[in-house]
Amino acid sequence: MWVIIIGAMKCGTTSLHYYLNLHPEISMSSKKELHFFVAEKNWQRGIDWYKSHFTNPTKIRGETSPSYAACHKWRGVPSLMHSVVPNAKLIYILRDPIQQIISHYLHQKTCGVESRSINQVLANCDRPNNDYIVRTKYYFQLQQYLKYFAPEQILILTLEELSSNPQATLKKVFRYLEVDDSFVIPQTDKKLHQTQNKIQKNSLGFLISKMPLIGRVGQLPHEMRWRIEKLLYTSFSQQIEKPQLALEIKQKIINLLQDDISCLREYTGNDFSQWSV
Repeated sequence: MWVIIIGAMKCGTTSLHYYLNLHPEISMSSKKELHFFVAEKNWQRGIDWYKSHFTNPTKIRGETSPSYAACHKWRGVPSLMHSVVPNAKLIYILRDPIQQIISHYLHQKTCGVESRSINQVLANCDRPNNDYIVRTKYYFQLQQYLKYFAPEQILILTLEELSSNPQATLKKVFRYLEVDDSFVIPQTDKKLHQTQNKIQKNSLGFLISKMPLIGRVGQLPHEMRWRIEKLLYTSFSQQIEKPQLALEIKQKIINLLQDDISCLREYTGNDFSQWSV
């Protein structure tokens, strides 16, 4: 059986992928983000390429690609996924939308994609198809999958519950996947990524990252890659503190997301009381 963590971006997908791979009945792809069901990315490589990432004969095999929960940007993902693995079990992990947006911005900043302040970036967040906003319209993204997958094929989690009560949350995931739920994951206090104190490469760091040999680091398992990259770029980077949203922009975002989150609450029966929206 297949399990696919479809997102959302910066919502704990790396940690969840890592934890699931520790279970003896589950084998997650060594390369975390395959992006296979994105037509513009790896779909053209073919199903044999996709299956080549799952060689261990475990009960459950799976992958994680947060791009799958950006249906406004990468269209047709649920349809392509259903055409290959119609019986897959999906996991959609969410977090407080405001914190997700801040973490998304930091990701863009550390990758060198964004040079503006967060308040400059989000000043016009009410423009149609703003990537920061639409990625956090979780119910909208979920609806795209419900056109192809039954509700019982999609488990919705939150980063908050995974962080505050990891063992109970993983037990719920194991039951959903119908594997041994008595298995205890060691080191659930390990934080593979942090929102605070992100590292941004300087110009030399970005130059090094483009070298062919360094590019091969991206083929390593995610945790190993993250540690090597941290070691490589420590001398060619600077710390970035978590930014603060202006109150008026934060309120604008809340207003934009309110209807979507109301639908999400009604659909799940979860009030998401830990969220600020």
